[in-house]
Amino acid sequence: MAMDSSNAEIVFECGFFRLYSDGKVERTGGMNTVPASFDAATGVTSKDVVIDAATGVAARLYLPSIQTETPIPSESDDDSAATKLPVLVIVHGGYFVVGSPGNRNFHGYVNSLVASARVIAVSVDYRLAPEHPLPAAYDDAWAALTWAASGADPWLADHGDLGRVFVAGASAGANVAHNTAVAAGASAATRIEGVILLHPSFCGEQRFEDEAEEFWQANKRRWSVIFPGATDGSDDPRINPMAAAGESGLAKLAGKRMFVSTASEDPRAPRGRAYCEAVRASGWPGKVEWFETEGKGHCFFVSDHFSREAVAVMDRVVAFVAGHS
Repeated sequence: MAMDSSNAEIVFECGFFRLYSDGKVERTGGMNTVPASFDAATGVTSKDVVIDAATGVAARLYLPSIQTETPIPSESDDDSAATKLPVLVIVHGGYFVVGSPGNRNFHGYVNSLVASARVIAVSVDYRLAPEHPLPAAYDDAWAALTWAASGADPWLADHGDLGRVFVAGASAGANVAHNTAVAAGASAATRIEGVILLHPSFCGEQRFEDEAEEFWQANKRRWSVIFPGATDGSDDPRINPMAAAGESGLAKLAGKRMFVSTASEDPRAPRGRAYCEAVRASGWPGKVEWFETEGKGHCFFVSDHFSREAVAVMDRVVAFVAGHS
């Protein structure tokens, strides 16, 4: 919500967001939403649910058309289990300060993903910084994952394969997805099959050689605003998994498979590539797949998910979900 801060200075600005010296926040975009509904183009139905009334964490659930679902041949006596769908807990981007599952572009992207990958999606509506600084978003995503994995909603209980849970995110949401997978790795109670990080947002106290100076400086300032309690600044392992303090977390990531997507024109790409190498070198026993789109920028597939390049990324995500570990 825009507020009158005419006498205050802007102390931080990014995207559709401004923070003033008097603490007031102005969001100039990224907050318009579309309602949950039936999407005729994809056959996907969505609905909004509250996960924790005390914190306000909520989610938008997506269910693909199941009327024409063909049973998969199975040796099990319970053929109904064979028709159940993987569950995808997905986290939106927006610098941690704007956005929601109802954002028109992101909602459209998730509809397309759910239809293409044949999954039930739980799109996390986490609390936004700076009013709710990190780790609030991490806590909310963890709450959403454990809620989804328990089959708390009838869509999940009736149609979800709770033995095949994936965690995914785009941009800031991919950072949240990484940290959720770290938390799941430390918890024997929650199993994840795979992790999908699309154009992940990380940072660090030291600039990478191939990282643009202006972007790196701006990114560090952003992290200081959204996560003022971080340990070691932007070398906090939740911000910089490649820092020494984050190495043990990489080795203990939940899941047996990981897919990371980057784009050549995205200034976040160098850290996305380095993240893949760090996971591989950490001793994590899983398999890391990396895919980079040439000539495209950050999260291009969200606003233009029908382009040739976006379809190529979608195809990789669909194949990743379909491949059993």
